[in-house]
Amino acid sequence: MSSHPVDEARDFLARHPDIDSIDLLLSDLNGVQRGKRIPRDNLEKAYLNGINLPGSVFALDITGNTIEATGLGLDTGDRDFVCRPVAGTLMPTPWLRNGRHAQLLMSMHDDDDSPFFADPRSVLARQVRRLDDMGLKAVVALELEFYLVDRQRTELGMSQPPRSPATGERATESQLYSISELDEYAAFLEDIQHAAEVQQLPLDTALKECAPGQFEINLLHGDDVLKACDSAVLLKRLIKGVAIQHGFEATFMAKPYGGEAGNGMHVHMSLLDAQGNNVFAAADENPLGTETLHHAIGGLMALMADSMALFAPNMNSFRRFQPGLYVPMTPTWGYDNRSVALRIPSGPNVARRVEHRVAGADANPYLLLATLLASIDYGIRQQIDPGPAVTGNAYTQFEPTLSNSWAQALDHLEASEPLTEAFGGDFLKVFLANRRAEREAAMQMVSKLEYDWYLRHV
Repeated sequence: MSSHPVDEARDFLARHPDIDSIDLLLSDLNGVQRGKRIPRDNLEKAYLNGINLPGSVFALDITGNTIEATGLGLDTGDRDFVCRPVAGTLMPTPWLRNGRHAQLLMSMHDDDDSPFFADPRSVLARQVRRLDDMGLKAVVALELEFYLVDRQRTELGMSQPPRSPATGERATESQLYSISELDEYAAFLEDIQHAAEVQQLPLDTALKECAPGQFEINLLHGDDVLKACDSAVLLKRLIKGVAIQHGFEATFMAKPYGGEAGNGMHVHMSLLDAQGNNVFAAADENPLGTETLHHAIGGLMALMADSMALFAPNMNSFRRFQPGLYVPMTPTWGYDNRSVALRIPSGPNVARRVEHRVAGADANPYLLLATLLASIDYGIRQQIDPGPAVTGNAYTQFEPTLSNSWAQALDHLEASEPLTEAFGGDFLKVFLANRRAEREAAMQMVSKLEYDWYLRHV
């Protein structure tokens, strides 16, 4: 084990003499990677002194424009803050520049070296500490869905599924869990596996999802929530990079195709006590779990409507919430039931957990997990009863109650006292200003559909 953080850099450079540049990465509010590229000779300095980036990194919208209403732009003089390396994330990027490149996650710090309030990673760290105060530690695993799309667009400029590397044919069918389609994309998936091994990312399984060109890759569970989210953001970058190598593009956009399933990010969660026991697992092996499990579910349900702006952070996110396309649209829970928002999977008692099935793959993993942990904390502290578990098809038993309106979701978040208390009013001010400004910009754009429907007929 290195005795000083800079030893990590020195050891890495010694083991990788061919690497000549390193990307220093920060995840903005949208989960987009921002940062700097440095030569190898500057890496030790980055570990010793950090690097400077403006706090306005967390004021950027999806187009990279600074949203001044956040207060992080010119109101501060667009001032810099120091960013420091996240230990254990310095890894090669084998899909870039023939293996001569690496990357390193950073986190931003304030003048007193405390975590910067608007850094999503710091927001999650705050929720981890709140659970620590209760003597609890979360165990989580993330599942990421994505589409491969052809780099050539349709005549109308729309995305389309790629041509199979094996057959040259363009997929038109669902083929959920198809092994033959995994075989057709074996070279792509093998390169993902290889790159993940190089980067020490804990990949679990890959499967063909339920739309043409759609796949899912899962990460193994672990009891370090920050590391789990680090792995998720790095996996997304890896998948996109490997896809480009193979002549495709990969997208985690929530709804690339109107008539097909969207991309979700499901999260499996359990809690350990100070002795390492799963507090969701009943001592008598009762598959219904414990009161703590039920209270955690109660908190997740109680704050689900308030959380939609974090689960669905942009305009396209809300197109995913449509009836009949496997997306929960009301707070529900049940045992081994994939029609509910909160599923208790089957399996051994010691692995009793909750699967959260609402968020899109376009959500920021740090903010998603921060929201889920804050909701669980709230449910346990308030001892919230989730009501009876749902049996059968929840889609036909319950009317949609979760908002599919971006504006309404932002209003719900702003009015949420539990989430304001958990995240801090300063962070929510930045987040809400950023998202509202992006929504206002989106509303100024006129789509082709509007021309087709309204130009000549109204």
